[in-house]
Amino acid sequence: MTVYFIGAGPGAADLITVRGARTLAAAPVCLYAGSLVPRELLAECPADARLVDTSQLNLDEIVAECVRAHEAGQDVARLHSGDPSIFSAVAEQMRRLDAEGIPYEVVPGVPAFAAAAAALKRELTVPTVGQTVILTRIAQQATPMPPGEDLATLGRSGALLVLHLATRYVDRVVDELLPHYGAECPVAVVAMASRPDELILRGTLADIAGRVKEAGLVRTAVIVVGRTLGAEQFRDSHLYSPERDRHVC
Repeated sequence: MTVYFIGAGPGAADLITVRGARTLAAAPVCLYAGSLVPRELLAECPADARLVDTSQLNLDEIVAECVRAHEAGQDVARLHSGDPSIFSAVAEQMRRLDAEGIPYEVVPGVPAFAAAAAALKRELTVPTVGQTVILTRIAQQATPMPPGEDLATLGRSGALLVLHLATRYVDRVVDELLPHYGAECPVAVVAMASRPDELILRGTLADIAGRVKEAGLVRTAVIVVGRTLGAEQFRDSHLYSPERDRHVC
């Protein structure tokens, strides 16, 4: 018996990986993260599968479901939105499973920031403009950020920032980043990336807060801030340069 932490992707049902879909189709138990997971994916589960919506369960109750399946010798598909490697709360579940002696595996998924970049039709790393992407969030009512990971500190790098769970606090985001990026720095907000109701807002640090409020966005969106969003004049990558020696291994 194994618990499979599966990244369901950013929202579109067909953005789950082939491995994820195959694992889901074979698991007799599916624990899924409520409305964050496309309902269409649940149709891929076996007809007699036990389906458990974990959106209203606490950690103890979720682990109890895994223990119950373990005792019955049943594999569990644990569906999380996006990719399990970031902001997924799988670390504490893995710690509990380790304590219970329950084996688990991780099946990667398409993260929200990748779906946002696709929607924007942008590469987030552009030669000579920006080669670093910082994935982060802000602490308001959630778990506090560790020392040195506040926006003011991260903003000093000038790197492209992707902020999760932050649209509700867009004024604070703007205030903390303005001194480091400037009012004209490009910003994009992508809500419901890859879904039929996807919404894209483009602007600058000077006006993005007003655009977010006008659209009424408070959740299920990422804020992307950085110069690469507006990069037009930049050097071609060395990867495909005619000057590159392609005979060197």
